[in-house]
Amino acid sequence: MSDRPAETTDILAQGTFDLLHPGHHHYLREAATMGDRLHVIVARGENVSHKEPPILPGSQRREMVGALEPVDEVHLGHPEDIFVPVERIDPDVLVLGYDQHHDEESIAAALTDRGIDCTVRRASACDPDYDGAVLSTGEIIDRILAERR
Repeated sequence: MSDRPAETTDILAQGTFDLLHPGHHHYLREAATMGDRLHVIVARGENVSHKEPPILPGSQRREMVGALEPVDEVHLGHPEDIFVPVERIDPDVLVLGYDQHHDEESIAAALTDRGIDCTVRRASACDPDYDGAVLSTGEIIDRILAERR
């Protein structure tokens, strides 16, 4: 049980956040609208196994995410158990990114198994207001390599 006031709705977003782009900002802005306080967990590089590991160190990614206007508090993920900071934060809503690989039902079941009473939602896709927006860290890296080689 949390010590926060009952009227406060804590929201949790999580991700790698390597090389920030408009999709990240959209995700966090939308997540922030779902409650009163937005917490963000930045994944540790060693826990990223579904894609290439991040380029930037965790502390730098954490600092950059924490500088974004919608974010109230940012946390670096746990080195062994990704649910440890989720248990500590005890969010009311966990918001998954539009294209994150997580399955909503599996995450909800894992939260229930850990005694975390939390709704799982998925953010909408980012539709930037300008042409040429790159909404993938991998695509940013590929573009840099193509342009700078």
